[in-house]
Amino acid sequence: MLGNLGKNLTNTMKKLAGMPIIDEEVVKEVVKDIQRALIQSDVNIKLVFKLSKTIEERALKEEPPKGITPREYVITIVYEELVNLVGSKAEEVEVNARPYRIMFVGLQGSGKTTTIGKLTRYLQKKGFRPAIVSTDTWRPAAYEQLRQLTESMDVPLYGDPENKDALDLAKKGIEQFKKNDIVIIDTAGRHKEEQDLLNEMEQLSAIVNPNEVMLVIDGTIGQQAREQALAFNKATDVGSIVITKLDGSAKGGGALSAVSEIGAPIKFIGTGERIDDFEAFDPERFISRLLGMGDIKTLLEKAEEIAEEDIDVDTMDAMLSGKFTLKDMYSQFEMMNKMGPMQQVMNMIPGMGNKLPKNASQVTEEKLTKYKIMMDSMTEHELTHPEVIKQSRVKRIARGSGMKNEDVKELLKYYNVTKKAMKGFGKRKMGGPLGQMMRQMMR
Repeated sequence: MLGNLGKNLTNTMKKLAGMPIIDEEVVKEVVKDIQRALIQSDVNIKLVFKLSKTIEERALKEEPPKGITPREYVITIVYEELVNLVGSKAEEVEVNARPYRIMFVGLQGSGKTTTIGKLTRYLQKKGFRPAIVSTDTWRPAAYEQLRQLTESMDVPLYGDPENKDALDLAKKGIEQFKKNDIVIIDTAGRHKEEQDLLNEMEQLSAIVNPNEVMLVIDGTIGQQAREQALAFNKATDVGSIVITKLDGSAKGGGALSAVSEIGAPIKFIGTGERIDDFEAFDPERFISRLLGMGDIKTLLEKAEEIAEEDIDVDTMDAMLSGKFTLKDMYSQFEMMNKMGPMQQVMNMIPGMGNKLPKNASQVTEEKLTKYKIMMDSMTEHELTHPEVIKQSRVKRIARGSGMKNEDVKELLKYYNVTKKAMKGFGKRKMGGPLGQMMRQMMR
C-alpha cells in the first residue's frame, strides 16, 4: 500500500530501534528520513515540515514517561504525529435518521461508482438495507454499471437512462426509497474547473438534503487532491472522504493529507479491485501498518468474518505450522479469496509486511485460479504427498489441465516457497497468544 512509503517508514523505525543512543543528531536524522519518505509520497510539503518540526521538538524536549526508554518514546511520538496527520480517530457512518441519505461526489474516473458498490456491500454486512439512486446523466455507462453491481447484491436501484434531468431523478429516487434505511445518491463525476457541474451539485444537494456528503478521492492523483478537495468542499459541505486505489499507489500521501485541508475525516479506503477490498479507515491501525507494526485488530476481524463461513480449523493450523500439503494449500487459496491478497494479510502482522518472498506474495486471483485448475488434475495421493510429483507426473498434470510443464513447476515452486515462509512465520509469531486467538476465532 502507498508504494514505497510503508517500506521507507518501516526502515526508518528499524534504524531508530537499533540506535544505542538517542541524541539530537539521531533525532534530526530520523526526521529527515521521515520528510523524505512523505515528500516522495506526495504529502504536501508545508504539512511535512510542520509535522517534522513537531516530531523534532517533542523528541528533544519531552521527558519519556517512567518505564519507557527514550528510543521507545521517539517511536511513539512519530506514530502519534502521523496518526494526527491523517485524522486522530476512526469515524464510522452513524445512521441517525431514516432514511439516512449519503450523496457521493468526486472527479470522473476517481472510482466513485465502484466505491458506491463497495460501500453498499459493507453496509449490507452491517445489517442495513441500502438503496441507490443514479443521477449521473453525463456518463452513459453509469446507470448500467450500477445496475450490474446492485443486481449481484440484490439492492434496489432507481434511475432512468432516458431522463437527462439529474434534479428530477434525485427527487423521484428519494421519494421511492423513503422506507429504506440508507439511500446512496450517485452524482456525475466533475472537475473543479467545470463550474456548470459544480452548480448542479449545489442544486442536487439542496434537493437531496443529504445527511452526509462523501467525497471520493483517487489515491493516485497526488497533490492535486488538495485543490480538488477544497473545490468540492466550497460547492457542498463535504462530511467525509473515501480514498480509492491505495493498493500500490506511490502518490497516496497527497490524498491522505488532503483531509487536513477541509477538516473532513477519511472514513473508508479502497485497497483493491474486489467488492470486499474496502475498509473502514482507522488512523491508528493504518499508521501501524505503514510503520511495520502490523494491524492485528483488522486481521482478527477478517478471521472472524470468514470463521462464520466454516473455514477448516485444521487447514488454519497446517498453514501456520508450515506442514500443509497441496490439498491444504488449495483450502488456503479459498481462504485467501475471502481474506484478500496474501501480502495484504501479511502487512497486518507485526514485522511480516516485507518478509514474505516476492514470488509468494504477488499472486493474482487469475494465477490462483490457474493453480487450482492444475491441482484439480492431480490425484489424491499427489495432493497429500507433493514430493512424489516428478517429471512424468508433471507432464500428465500439465496435459490434463491444459497447461504447460513450466506452469506446473511454477505451482510446485510457489508451494515450496510459501510452505517454507509460513513455517518460519508460524514458529516466530503464532506459538503464543496471537496464534491461540486466531485459532479460537476459527472455531
